[in-house]
Amino acid sequence: MLWVKAFHIIFVITWFAALFYLPRLFVYHAMCDDKTGSERFKIMERKLYRGIMTPSAVLTVLFGVWLLSFYSLDQLMILHWLHAKLALVLLLLAYHGYCGRLLRQFSNDTNQHSHIFYRWFNELPVFILLAVIILVVVKPF
Repeated sequence: MLWVKAFHIIFVITWFAALFYLPRLFVYHAMCDDKTGSERFKIMERKLYRGIMTPSAVLTVLFGVWLLSFYSLDQLMILHWLHAKLALVLLLLAYHGYCGRLLRQFSNDTNQHSHIFYRWFNELPVFILLAVIILVVVKPF
């Protein structure tokens, strides 16, 4: 179980690193006004999303489900902090998917948001990470 937990944490870290960095690239891409720079951002964003962020998300979820398999259904039903954590994971997966949508918009040169939007957008995973860590460590309920 400890190996599974270790790999789960490793992939959570890599997923969050990408979740923090991709919207930051969107900030700079939204501010970019030359074709060469824009094309460079498109490559960086695509490689980050497809090569690091999505595989990390998939492996995070797989190892997380594997961790859940070590508990009985009765145990899982009373771990309310875990229910809250899983709800936040679902929100994070939706955020991840929305990043993919924004990536396609940039790729198609149809971005409709300013760099200010992306600066705010970039903050959501920070709050989710804080909440998840508190739920996992403190187990408040």
